[in-house]
Amino acid sequence: MKVSLITVCFNAESTIERTLKSVLEQTYDDIEYIIIDGASKDRTVEIAERWRQRFAERNIDYKIFSEPDKGIYDAMNKGITKATGELVGIINADDWYEKDCVEVVVSEYEKSPFDLSFADIRMHMNGGKTFIKKARYRKYLTSRDWNHPTQFVRREVYDKYRYRCRNISDDMELYFRVRMAGYRIHVIHRTLANFQMGGVSSRIPITEIPERIERRYQIYRENGCSRFYFFECAAFELIKYLASKF
Repeated sequence: MKVSLITVCFNAESTIERTLKSVLEQTYDDIEYIIIDGASKDRTVEIAERWRQRFAERNIDYKIFSEPDKGIYDAMNKGITKATGELVGIINADDWYEKDCVEVVVSEYEKSPFDLSFADIRMHMNGGKTFIKKARYRKYLTSRDWNHPTQFVRREVYDKYRYRCRNISDDMELYFRVRMAGYRIHVIHRTLANFQMGGVSSRIPITEIPERIERRYQIYRENGCSRFYFFECAAFELIKYLASKF
């Protein structure tokens, strides 16, 4: 079964090689790897091109596209459009997979097919400390236990649902829509990816926190949640801001 992996990037010369290495070292073989670059001004594309031969030696179908986009979620949608695998995973250029990530996901899928899966993730704080953020599926709607870098989605689901390109929480919004539509959600209780604090989704100026809370709260309300979710949104954004400082 072919699995498509997508990395979206912009001016990521300092971090993208770690991401590329994590894909190259996957223990699973049938992989298509798509780089969607937003017309970087640095050496991101040059670095990605240098890895082409190594991916060819692994028989990984490696594709690089570089053009202006309308933001990170527009870039993700472009990658999804180009993907041909049965399952699709998205890993940003700040983050990286565990070596057995794809193998574990495919094994879980073959045992019990799902439409969307996610797993535990290792969080790397700026001071060098790490902790595991556990994945969990709760009866009530929440993103607290959901980890986008570990998410794999059936290609047919992405044919119906794309990122809406409205704000920085669009990944959460798509997960909510898929879940609310009744698709099969599967949690994998393994650490499958690594998230570097300080990436695009965690560099948070304190002046933006009220707007981020409002955007997150809006997504909950659009999915039928009560006004009490405002307090969850506020707590989430404040904790995320504080974590980005350590």
